[in-house]
Amino acid sequence: MAAKRKRHTPEFKTKVTLAALKGDMTSNELASKFQVTPSQISTWKRQLIEEAPTIFTHPSKKKTKSEEEITSPLFEEIGRLKIQLDWLKKKSKVK
Repeated sequence: MAAKRKRHTPEFKTKVTLAALKGDMTSNELASKFQVTPSQISTWKRQLIEEAPTIFTHPSKKKTKSEEEITSPLFEEIGRLKIQLDWLKKKSKVK
């Protein structure tokens, strides 16, 4: 029987990772204390270090990017629907 994967909250991951960065305990000690594997702690630590620069990015810059990501597919869909509508109008006039 396969073991069920445990999902950890972002708050828990942050707590464990900050404890690892603090350096007061070894990875094995932290793993035992928080009931996770040392490799998982290393993964979370690497993620935090890689993504840390984005934490201080100006909010309006983040928002602009996400708005583009949201609106781009919508405009594409509008274009497809307009082409379909034009085609249907053209076909209905032929009859």
